Amino acid sequence: MQPSSHTLRRSILTTALALGTASLAPLAQAQPGASYPSKPITMVVPYPPGGSNDSFARQIAKELGEVLKQTVIVDNRPGASGNTGTGQVAKAPADGYTLVAVSSSMTTNAAIQPRLPFDAVKSLAPVAMLARGPMVIAVNNEFAARTPAELVQAVKANPGKFNYATSGTGSVNHFATEMLRSMAPGFDITHVPYKGQGPAVTDVIGNQVQMMISSAPSILPMVRNGKLRAIGITSLEPSPIAPELTPMASAVPGYAFDLWWGLLAPAGTPAPIVNQLNQAVNQILATPQIKASFLREGALAASLTPQQFGDVIRGDVERWKKLAKERQIVAD
Repeated sequence: MQPSSHTLRRSILTTALALGTASLAPLAQAQPGASYPSKPITMVVPYPPGGSNDSFARQIAKELGEVLKQTVIVDNRPGASGNTGTGQVAKAPADGYTLVAVSSSMTTNAAIQPRLPFDAVKSLAPVAMLARGPMVIAVNNEFAARTPAELVQAVKANPGKFNYATSGTGSVNHFATEMLRSMAPGFDITHVPYKGQGPAVTDVIGNQVQMMISSAPSILPMVRNGKLRAIGITSLEPSPIAPELTPMASAVPGYAFDLWWGLLAPAGTPAPIVNQLNQAVNQILATPQIKASFLREGALAASLTPQQFGDVIRGDVERWKKLAKERQIVAD
């Protein structure tokens, strides 16, 4: 018995729909991130080679390339305390192929500089935190104090006599020291800003200035080769980064200052791509070799979700804006 024309048309339509659905299946799977990455990824470091941002970025880039089966290129774009390179990434296509390796200094910059080429919260999408860790309080070898309590006592007994160095007005070490001053009434020590970490450390070693609070990766090598003396650490509890150092909080209750390093992408980068990158980075951070390498450099590998990392950035910007207003920290 031959099928009716109505039955035949219905059969053809059903077959067509089935074929159409089959042809759409690959497209449905090709959501953002499904074929990512299909070309090399650029990881911008907005500082010169050699610093902690550069070191952590290069280690992660190498491992990330192996996990994603794609080349990850590290591109140093220094300028304006990290703002030049970060601003360029903020304006890049939001496709996951341009990332920027930043640190806490992005949030201190945002707290005092109203005309940045990007918004630290709105212009960039948090991808993954890489590392975090406390800072180290160091003095030159001629300074008498050897403990946090002796440092506080010495400065309070000689108001205005001693100086502290920073890598510039509004830098992280500037904020860390002003937070200490705000929590230790009578801790009267004069700020001497430098154009970068190198000359600041050089003058502390030479006793042109007496004290500096700096990131562990930047200052611990000088401490360990005997050029500087470490007084304490800015974590509330002893840190595995330098377990021999006493927390500054032992002399100034509640004082704590934490640094972080992380990866950001342009705002609007598709969530599946951000999540894919986050999972890949966290997989790398969990490896014993990366944990050990970061620890040797003075930081702890730190895994967060993009949402958690975003909360850290927003919280820091608000905290440093408040401190900048209280301590009258303004951009040069």
